Amino acid sequence: MRIGFVGAGRMGVPMIRRLVAAGHSVRAVGRNPATREMIGAAGATTVGSAVEAGENAEAVVICVFTDDQVREVCLGSGLLDTMPRDSVLILHTTGSPDTATAIAAAGGRVVDAPVSGGPHNIADGAITVFLGGDAEAVERARPVLSAYADPVLPVGALGNGQRVKLVNNALFAAQIGLVTEAVRFAGQLGLAESEVLAALPHASSSSRAVLSVAAKGSVAAFSESVGDFLRKDVAVARDLADRLGSDLGLLDPAIRAAVGTA
Repeated sequence: MRIGFVGAGRMGVPMIRRLVAAGHSVRAVGRNPATREMIGAAGATTVGSAVEAGENAEAVVICVFTDDQVREVCLGSGLLDTMPRDSVLILHTTGSPDTATAIAAAGGRVVDAPVSGGPHNIADGAITVFLGGDAEAVERARPVLSAYADPVLPVGALGNGQRVKLVNNALFAAQIGLVTEAVRFAGQLGLAESEVLAALPHASSSSRAVLSVAAKGSVAAFSESVGDFLRKDVAVARDLADRLGSDLGLLDPAIRAAVGTA
């Protein structure tokens, strides 16, 4: 397939590598020398704008950091006017479900496809994707996603990918908060954090959160590596809950222990 790519960063570059290795032709936006070098090394062609990436593309992948950036790229750059009518936009950025529906209302065929995992999962072709969208758009996106994602989990209508991802990240942040509190309690008992983190992955309390923190060696090191991502996503989750007249319930104090007030 002919694929445009916007967001050749920490997550995007390994996606591009996998797409090229799968035989796809990729045109990726690179606005600085370092990014252009990484795109070229991955086997893709560098272009200067989202509009250029969308020209003649059968799919365009958006993998930027914030929801505002997604809106700027998809609604403020002329990208939708450039993309062929039957092409599909694949939104990997975690954000508001309203963004995907706004892009669809503006005339884009779009799926929201937030991911769970990191660059190493992409490199292994094993990152998880929560995929929302109508059946036709989902099927058009599958050949792209199958290059680097497994499992790809259809979760219903457009916007549901984001809803599932926000629930996932709220729960994960809460679990990190519980690990943070467990380490604090261990310190009160006279235990070193390293001792606790070496033991817990082998015990009944083990979880993805425990394993992730243990792999980094400390709660502080793990929070440093993912804190910005979790704070961004938790803020979106809280905003959606507020708009529904609800809240995050018992998740909230644990989240605050992990990432602060966000």
